[in-house]
Amino acid sequence: MGRLLGRQHCRDALLGLGLLCAALALVLWPEKSTQAMRDGLQLCGNVILPSLFPFFVLSSLVVELGLTRYLGRLLEPVMAPVFRVNGSCAAALALGAVGGYPVGARTAIQLYESGQCSRTEAERMLAFCNNSGPAFILGAVGAGVFGSGTAGLLLYLAHLLASMLVGILFRFYKPDQGPMTRRSRSPQFQTASFSRAFTHSVTGSLQSILNICAFVLFFMVFLRILTDAGVLPALARGLSALLSPLGLTPLWAQRLLTGMVELSSGVTSLTEGTLSGRLSMAAFMLGWAGMCVHCQVLAFLGDSGLSMGTYVTGKLLHGGISSLLVAGLCRLFPLEEPAAAYLAQQTEAIAGLDFSRALTLSAAAAWVTFLLFLALAARGAKKPVEKAVSP
Repeated sequence: MGRLLGRQHCRDALLGLGLLCAALALVLWPEKSTQAMRDGLQLCGNVILPSLFPFFVLSSLVVELGLTRYLGRLLEPVMAPVFRVNGSCAAALALGAVGGYPVGARTAIQLYESGQCSRTEAERMLAFCNNSGPAFILGAVGAGVFGSGTAGLLLYLAHLLASMLVGILFRFYKPDQGPMTRRSRSPQFQTASFSRAFTHSVTGSLQSILNICAFVLFFMVFLRILTDAGVLPALARGLSALLSPLGLTPLWAQRLLTGMVELSSGVTSLTEGTLSGRLSMAAFMLGWAGMCVHCQVLAFLGDSGLSMGTYVTGKLLHGGISSLLVAGLCRLFPLEEPAAAYLAQQTEAIAGLDFSRALTLSAAAAWVTFLLFLALAARGAKKPVEKAVSP
């Protein structure tokens, strides 16, 4: 089999057969495919566009205006010893924790391409800075899927803690290459004027959003066709047979495979079963993020030369550690008890957001984050710049 796949004409034949089957599936299930497209467009319009676009603009402005240099002066004592990256990388970490997928990864790539971090630092950041936003976990997952604000908080705290642990593990990635010092950073990097940075950030962010929506639509239709054609259930039965000693049933295997391909479809399928098992699988899906998100990051990587391997390894570790943390935390917190009324109301409101309210909430969060960056940058600018030591 390996020899056959090693031949170009065999690979081309298999690819052609796959495309032919895909076209046939679109002909056989046109209504299901169309409905999947409608669901994907609704997801893009009500969630992805209003929640990600303001943070994409914010991350571009932070990088192009050079605010990361001032943040680097303040946060170098934390970022360097803990994650073995320079202080400028804190922007990717912060924006990735608040903005959701794939804001953190995009910011890390921009820092590398502008010369504000080394290739090794960027690859370390890619392994753990691409995280889910709080609105999705607290609203869509916590309140929407589990009907519990406590469950959403538990998942979000475990998600962030697992991300930090992955970052600490990846500080040993290429240990001989430490953080880039201020003297060794690229001399070509120049801060842009606000007008140029603003227009470039808005137009570039819109293009990035269109790329993300394209992948979401593709994978929504792809999953629907695999399910209707019986391919996904067959793969689930095979996976459950392989992992039967671990107690994985075909139903749970199908949920796992769905979440590994597309996150939102995977977590919304977790409606039955034990609470601890559903939470643990949701934690893994949120840490792994799904092939749809990975393709979005791959599109941002482009010709940057950064390794996709460190990113995928980091996401696997993130999913596994998150699942273990949630399984442990479920024994400490009585999740069967109802959540506090106020928190439940807030998370339910997030879950039911329409486009305008989601855009308002996301834009407000982006502005608050941007003002925080400005305050930190102003504080960093007041500190005297270290004099370069003559060689």
